[in-house]
Amino acid sequence: MGLALLVIVLVVLVAGCGSPMRESASVSAGRTAPIEFPSTFSAQALARGKAVYRIETARSLAVITVRRGGSLARLGHDHVVASRHVQGLIATDDGRADLYLPLAELSVDEPALRAEAGLDTQPSDADIAATRANMLDKVLEVQRFPFALIRVSGPAAMTAGAQLGIEVTLHGTSRRFDLPVRIGMANGELNVAGTLEFDQSEFGIVPFSVLGGAIQVQDRLSLRFSVQARRVGTGDVASPWPMQ
Repeated sequence: MGLALLVIVLVVLVAGCGSPMRESASVSAGRTAPIEFPSTFSAQALARGKAVYRIETARSLAVITVRRGGSLARLGHDHVVASRHVQGLIATDDGRADLYLPLAELSVDEPALRAEAGLDTQPSDADIAATRANMLDKVLEVQRFPFALIRVSGPAAMTAGAQLGIEVTLHGTSRRFDLPVRIGMANGELNVAGTLEFDQSEFGIVPFSVLGGAIQVQDRLSLRFSVQARRVGTGDVASPWPMQ
């Protein structure tokens, strides 16, 4: 479950406003799922009679708030980066989840999410487009690293209030986080929610800056997430990747 988190983190890094780069959001080299992703673990868990849940992408969300910094920060904007494309399976009885996130699908500054974050400026459409292009091309380099991968492990049986170990692979670098999450299960559905703060430099990413750092993106990022998943039957995960 804490897997949601993962998702999360995937979104981790954002760039500041600037001149729009070429739009590379549609780039996943034709792949809909990372070739490194496991294809048998969840099916084997189902065969052993274990509970397995599939992420419901349309009902799941991970949001990262990116703050501006530098001596001329007042000339820039804070931003909200979101993912609505988390994919994965959760084997709750085994305390494991495997997730991935297509980084080219990240959104920037959805109006409702900016309002929820209480941001005090309003970037123009051109600012938003430039921020997204810089994030994908210069920061995340989605042409080289199109996916974020997340492996979650926790107690043998995940319960409400569990602390999960989450390994995130992003931009070619893997890092591990221990994260307390809120877990709810009812009527064949699973919800995992939580928050996390982390530094994008932990993944070898240099925060975007211009004018010698007078306008820059703060290294520290704030993440919140809520992931919904539904329990699946034996016949539903015969070939789990890609899932949607």
